[in-house]
Amino acid sequence: MPFTIAVAGKGGTGKTTLAGLLIQALRERNDGPVLAVDADPNANLGELLGLQADSNIGQLREETLSRVAELPPGASKERYLEQGLHECLVEDWGLDLLVMGRGEGPKCYCMVNHILRKYIEVLRGSYAYVVLDNEAGLEHLSRRTTQDVDALLVVSQPNPIALRAAQRVVELARDLDLRVDREYLVLNGVSGKVPQALQNEIGKLDIPVGGRLPQDEDIAQLALEARPLTELSTDSPALNEATKLLELILSARTKGG
Repeated sequence: MPFTIAVAGKGGTGKTTLAGLLIQALRERNDGPVLAVDADPNANLGELLGLQADSNIGQLREETLSRVAELPPGASKERYLEQGLHECLVEDWGLDLLVMGRGEGPKCYCMVNHILRKYIEVLRGSYAYVVLDNEAGLEHLSRRTTQDVDALLVVSQPNPIALRAAQRVVELARDLDLRVDREYLVLNGVSGKVPQALQNEIGKLDIPVGGRLPQDEDIAQLALEARPLTELSTDSPALNEATKLLELILSARTKGG
């Protein structure tokens, strides 16, 4: 099975940027293909990666339910969904992107979701790594994609209110009874030394700090110009810190404890 990293946090904390940076770092390692899963309904991970998804899982669910009666006799709904799933994939060098799309409506999606979960699990087996950019909540992990996560990264801005929100994300993950091997807090937008009052607040959390992403003017400039993270220089401070975070995660896996 692939090594799976899930990135979570409230909207605006920089979780999609972190997911994009980790994907860049994994591609630089060049030790296996990466599946990027954009599970945020406000999907923009593809834009950060310089990829465009013309279809997504949400659309596939809706189309399947609306066309079930139109399928010819003997046609397999599973085969139809499997083909649609592969059409949702956006392929690039060392990386494929899968966009989950909008949430479910009032229809009954049980049959479709069951088949999709089955084939997404089969699809995951073709990759060395999976990086999931989550919505603010984590419900989709148990509902749509996977319950097996090697590293859950909760992104927070360096202030007490944001840190308390990050703790609630961790508690939600535990309430969902997900199979998460390790959890890490990632502080985003940290400049200089962390004040003692903030260190005290961090110490109250039931999650270790895995990394600190500095403010990066290059990333801000790319965002202003609607250019992808793939154009970041190799000396980007944020990319370097994301690479260190990745090494921490993978070294913990290697040690097996």
